[in-house]
Amino acid sequence: MGERAGGARGPGRFWQPAAAILWKDLLAEMRSRELISGMLVFALIVVVVLNFAVELRLDLARQASIGFLWVTILFAGMLGLSRSLAREKDRGCLDGLLLCPVDRGMIFLGKMIGNLIFVLAVELVIIPLFVFLFDVAFYRPLLLLAVLLGTIGFAGVGTLLSAMVVHTRSREVMLPILLLPVMVPLVLAAVRAGRAALHGWPLSDYLPWAALMVAFDVVLVTVSYLFFDYVVEE
Repeated sequence: MGERAGGARGPGRFWQPAAAILWKDLLAEMRSRELISGMLVFALIVVVVLNFAVELRLDLARQASIGFLWVTILFAGMLGLSRSLAREKDRGCLDGLLLCPVDRGMIFLGKMIGNLIFVLAVELVIIPLFVFLFDVAFYRPLLLLAVLLGTIGFAGVGTLLSAMVVHTRSREVMLPILLLPVMVPLVLAAVRAGRAALHGWPLSDYLPWAALMVAFDVVLVTVSYLFFDYVVEE
């Protein structure tokens, strides 16, 4: 019943269950491509709609481009997160994972890293699209770092909440309701840090928000790791 794995194990053996779950998810996605393709199509639709909404005001589009980017990431990412554990449940694999004699925190880490990779893959496509459509210089190291930090926290808490709602009938509705309020501080920090990096503002305008994002990431991922056992047990 959710016992933490004990015993003297090396670092490689400790991470083995998470690596196996990650590899399984990557293989399954490479064969079906249903998760990535769905997220990409949804993200492209959101980007095009946002572009049409402000095409007559290019200056406004540039100012709001960081916010638009995070709207796209959140909605496309939630689509992937809602299917991540739901796919395991629908195929009867979730119960098998929970019966494995491994630390359930490793199950969380494997699923979280898989979700992180899927969201980053979508970002690799939509960021160049934003550069082309909104004529903004998104290829700045500090801006990409802010996107990465925000995505890590998003994948962490999103994996926990998707496990929480996977057994509910309206899981596609419940996930955004639970996830978006939790993500507000992190997204706010990501937008502020991204704006500072995009406009070349001093580091003093960027670092406090970046530090806040790191703190949020540590808290969100740690809490999600610790509570995953209790969430899936319920």
